[in-house]
Amino acid sequence: MIDTLVTSEAQDLLSQLNSLLEQELKCQPKACGLRLIETAHDNGLRMTTRLRDFEVKDLLSLTQFFGFSTETFSLSVNLLDRFLAKMKVQPKHLGCVGLSCFYLAVKTTEEERNVPLATDLIRISQYKFTVCDMMRMEKIVLEKLGWKVKSTTAYHLLQLYHSLVIKNLSSERQKFFTLERLETNLKACHCRLGFSKAKPSALALSIMAVEIQEQKLHELTEAMESLQKHSKISSRDLFCWKELVSKCLAEYSSSQCAKPNVQKLKWIVSGRTARQLKHSYYRIAHLPTIPESGS
Repeated sequence: MIDTLVTSEAQDLLSQLNSLLEQELKCQPKACGLRLIETAHDNGLRMTTRLRDFEVKDLLSLTQFFGFSTETFSLSVNLLDRFLAKMKVQPKHLGCVGLSCFYLAVKTTEEERNVPLATDLIRISQYKFTVCDMMRMEKIVLEKLGWKVKSTTAYHLLQLYHSLVIKNLSSERQKFFTLERLETNLKACHCRLGFSKAKPSALALSIMAVEIQEQKLHELTEAMESLQKHSKISSRDLFCWKELVSKCLAEYSSSQCAKPNVQKLKWIVSGRTARQLKHSYYRIAHLPTIPESGS
């Protein structure tokens, strides 16, 4: 079905998809490095899954605070995980590494007028390091990642997959399958280190499959099977990642799960500081709630 698309718009989307699929593995975190983080003991000396996930939640809070895009957040997580999977980062340096990756992502994807000053970013994040410290760390990150900042992330695949299948739904049914909700689910998955081991295409397709199943959008079954085949994702891999995505979203929607605290950032910005910040990027936005399964 996907290969037989005839409209110029669809052909353009398919061309973009092929390009992303070709590039997706070139800028992914090293699996062996991620495994070392997963198996590390939480003794305060080594990077652990808990510390990494906590840092990513802080980056998500900053993303929401400034009103930045999902693309920016997804890229910042990609940069952070690639660096952590390659270098032995001490926990005391994680904040500087994380914020440096975030700033690189912001400068790469956001409009220049919306890029905050490094001093404002550090102040709002409540870190003690200086702008010079962050600039030095930014250079280290770039050097260790081979200056490859732009990456194919699950966000890019999710956006394209959604564009390719949405036309299969009636106008009335399309409101049950929004990109906004899919992006919200992707953000939740990014907050778990385990999902960084998935190919971006597999994670994106799994998130879509879970949403389609919950919303009972059976008319998308054929299109999803076609996308799966075109993306060379095995049924076994898709099933495994779907299960993990479902579990993650169920836990995220529970009251027991710690969520990014945007309110914490709002509390530390005084009226004077708020007036000093660029108006264009001082936009408080709340992370949408992920509904309970079956709602």
